[in-house]
Amino acid sequence: MKEVYVGRIVSTHGIKGELKILSDFEFKDKVFVVGKKLIIDHKDYIIKSYRHHKQFDMVTLNDYNDINEVLFLLRKKVYMLETDLELGNLVLDEELITYRALTTDGKCGIIKEIFFASPNNKVIRVLFDKEVLIPFNSPMIKEISKDRKEVVVELIEGM
Repeated sequence: MKEVYVGRIVSTHGIKGELKILSDFEFKDKVFVVGKKLIIDHKDYIIKSYRHHKQFDMVTLNDYNDINEVLFLLRKKVYMLETDLELGNLVLDEELITYRALTTDGKCGIIKEIFFASPNNKVIRVLFDKEVLIPFNSPMIKEISKDRKEVVVELIEGM
């Protein structure tokens, strides 16, 4: 089963074993849920409590009630099984990079990169005959097919 990187434990908070996780994962609402399983150093941990604080995701884990019990987890990477994410038709960015890009007029391209142009605007860099930047939230993206592993885009005149 595939593990998906969701963040890194950067420090503890308080004396009750709460951990600060720094994460830029786009589907946090599917990860940081009480009762969900996190994977740290190939070992499973269950989320006992969760809250958001500033830019951090704060969790306590089952069987750990003291700061001294969780110190060994500091600076560790946090993962989750892809099957536990329950994304349905949603696609992770790392998956999208493996997809083909097809235009409505029949051109085929390769998705090279996905990045944030600003905090709310994701952009896809596609290589057709030339390099094209396509805003992810735009009406130019007509369809994302998880089954066929392709993204259908409608390029505007001049692209």
